[in-house]
Amino acid sequence: MLLNELLCISKVPPGTKHVDMDLATLPPTTAMAILLYNRWAIRTIVQSSFPVKQAKPGPPQLSVMNQMQQEKELTENILKVLKEQASDSILVLEAALKLNKDLYVHTMRTLDLLAVEPGMVNGETESSTAGLKIRTEEMQCQVCYDLGAAYFQQGSTNSAVYENAREKFFRTKELIAEIGSLSLHCTIDEKRLAGYCQACDVLVPSSDSTSQQLTPYSQVHICLRSGNYQDVVKIFIEDNLTFSLPVQFRQSVLRELFQKAQQGNEALDEICFKVCACNTVRDILEGRAISVQFNQLFLRPNKEKIDFLLEVCSRSVNLEKASDSLKGNMAAFLKNVCLGLEDLQYVFMISSHELFITLLKDEERKLLVDQMRKRSPRVNLCIKPVTSFYDIPASASVNIGQLEHQLILSVDPWRIRQILIELHGMTSERQFWTVSNKWEVPSVYSGVILGIKDNLTRDLVYILMAKGLHCSTVKDFSHAKQLFAACLELVTEFSPKLRQVMLNEMLLLDIHTHEAGTGQSGERPPSDLISRVRGYLEMRLPDIPLRQVIAEECVAFMLNWRENEYLTLQVPAFLLQNNPYVKLGQLLAATCKELPGPKESRRTAKDLWEVVVQICSVSSQHKRGNDGRVSLIKQRESTLGIMYRSELLSFIKKLREPLVLTIILSLFVKLHNVREDIVNDITAEHISIWPSSIPNLQSVDFEAVAITVKELVRYALSINPNNHSWLIIQADIYFATNQYSAALHYYLQAGAVCSDFFNKAVPPDVYTDQVIKRMIKCCSLLNCHTQVAILCQFLREIDYKTAFKSLQEQNSHDAMDSYYDYIWDVTILEYLTYLHHKRGETDKRQIAIKAIGQTELNASNPEEVLQLAAQRRKKKFLQAMAKLYF
Repeated sequence: MLLNELLCISKVPPGTKHVDMDLATLPPTTAMAILLYNRWAIRTIVQSSFPVKQAKPGPPQLSVMNQMQQEKELTENILKVLKEQASDSILVLEAALKLNKDLYVHTMRTLDLLAVEPGMVNGETESSTAGLKIRTEEMQCQVCYDLGAAYFQQGSTNSAVYENAREKFFRTKELIAEIGSLSLHCTIDEKRLAGYCQACDVLVPSSDSTSQQLTPYSQVHICLRSGNYQDVVKIFIEDNLTFSLPVQFRQSVLRELFQKAQQGNEALDEICFKVCACNTVRDILEGRAISVQFNQLFLRPNKEKIDFLLEVCSRSVNLEKASDSLKGNMAAFLKNVCLGLEDLQYVFMISSHELFITLLKDEERKLLVDQMRKRSPRVNLCIKPVTSFYDIPASASVNIGQLEHQLILSVDPWRIRQILIELHGMTSERQFWTVSNKWEVPSVYSGVILGIKDNLTRDLVYILMAKGLHCSTVKDFSHAKQLFAACLELVTEFSPKLRQVMLNEMLLLDIHTHEAGTGQSGERPPSDLISRVRGYLEMRLPDIPLRQVIAEECVAFMLNWRENEYLTLQVPAFLLQNNPYVKLGQLLAATCKELPGPKESRRTAKDLWEVVVQICSVSSQHKRGNDGRVSLIKQRESTLGIMYRSELLSFIKKLREPLVLTIILSLFVKLHNVREDIVNDITAEHISIWPSSIPNLQSVDFEAVAITVKELVRYALSINPNNHSWLIIQADIYFATNQYSAALHYYLQAGAVCSDFFNKAVPPDVYTDQVIKRMIKCCSLLNCHTQVAILCQFLREIDYKTAFKSLQEQNSHDAMDSYYDYIWDVTILEYLTYLHHKRGETDKRQIAIKAIGQTELNASNPEEVLQLAAQRRKKKFLQAMAKLYF
């Protein structure tokens, strides 16, 4: 709209296509208006092609949704028109590059004068100097940049256009160099421009450039596009001497090759190792740690891999020019590779290599031999020992002890297997799965594993699973995955039952990996993972040992990612009967779905209520004592419900979805409130959906309910400490247990989080009259009587009786008269004046009079002024209270 107005003011004839107008013959301001419009059109088209992260939708509101839909349709219509005119806009901007005169753009002064003498300010005078002068070079620089961006965007569908983009971007760089610091009106994002130029260099290499003149970036991209991967390896080896390619770029190339290999191109496995080896040597030379990928790819070394690694190391170090630290890094790397190898033939290949002999002194090589001999008595490196001492064999018990120590420390499945093979070769009497008391396997699995007849296989399966579970517990998910994958590969050969067990454990591991990784930022899990969770829940294989925690995690996973449709409509009936977690998950999901509906339609909420009441009920037993009396015994954990209370609590602590947690909290709060002897109710969101009474109150263990409410609130606030409704529940709990200072802390925190630390008004549904009255009581019992009087103003109907009574107290523990500036009710201030006069407190009376005398509190002021004065004092008072109690 703004640019169309500018076109009209600048005398652009309506209905005439811009492409049909000769810019050279038009007045400068008219030409400038046309250029601005077409540059905006091109920029808008380019900007619309960029991916935009969708904002997370809030609660659905019909009016808001209609408005958003209208705005979306309007935007799409504008874009459609601009895209239809795109070719014309590009022609107009190309024509602008041929102009060799300065242009002018309207200013506020010329717009004001336009109504008086249109011809004088539209550039139609002989001087043509009306408005702000834009130099030709500045105009061309910006137009070149916009055209380059447009051509680059079109290149995705027509690669030939990239040549035009390259020409425009490099012309932009030339013009920026010409203009230099003299430019007043030309602002180009030079970082983005450099990125465009680099991309064009790769996509459209200059025709007169030879391969030697191309940048390493371009060479790598050309090789990747043509599938010439061996040349990529050569470039990386050469770069190990020059360090011209950034490490991040080299890693991105390796990631791309890994992805292609995983898509089924097995020929790339060798290339992936070679590129990874090049990157690892580069890391070593610069003092960085060896990457995980290299360790994985080097798990099973062979002669070809060792030869290539030694070639890369040799070609990456110029021994004549290299610094001592660089040589030291390379020597340490070669030593560590030797120590990690099991096959002595490969160790000899490295230790006899020219680079190894050059970099390591005789003493270091002998020390390495010594280390290898200590590791195994059978090592023979074909190197003459220093003395005959090395020929003394170590005892068998020492060797077994050393191997057991390595077995405890190792998390490499291949290494664990090799150690166990050696141990079983030394003795057949030991059960090596008992070496460490830290190796724990769930009892449902251990019976099956320990029933394996072959001792070596039994030890290997037990240890791999125990180590995998431990790694998962300490969140070392990459090693856990390696261990589980090796175990799965092993058991698949002989036990379908254990194969399913390992698939179940790998599903749980993938759930934990997602929740600890991308899931924390709100990224939804892949559809494949959701399908596997469903598959687990619906699994009906007989005699498969199952861990309860996996069912818990799967149902919690579905609730956390709002798969309510599946839980409410698609869960098989047998699951609801056999799996209590699925039953509980279905009730929670259905309650979430029904929540927006009318109260009478919430049948599921009543069912959920009954299930939880049963879980929290206690079964009573009568027992006759020695004296003949009958006593009543209550069991703390009920067997009446679908699960124990401790199991329910454990399940809830796996949930993160705010609505589900709010529903559970409100249910337990309501259950806590139905108690007959309750004095102070706890408030909660959605509390009205639950029944208001229980037929058999005596059966409910209300002490356990109270403990559960406290634990749930503590957990919920650990998930989101800024949820105001949960903070109010925590405050009410402290209020009910007479912890008034703590209650005030949480009441104030609840207001602070939803009002930008009281810079905005606290919503009335947060600071209800009940909350304010409880804050008043807290202050009163803490002997902060002036605070009580001020809070009485916050009520919808000011409680003068309580305010006056509190002000009469003379042993107040708060700041008293320093709070008078926060009082906006004149009646309370007049009462203060009277009270201090009566007591003869002249100084305090003057402070109260000064507070009354503020003009913004004058009763004759408009209502808006009085409300603004009250709001300002509320803000300052609550901020002062927060500083006091936080």
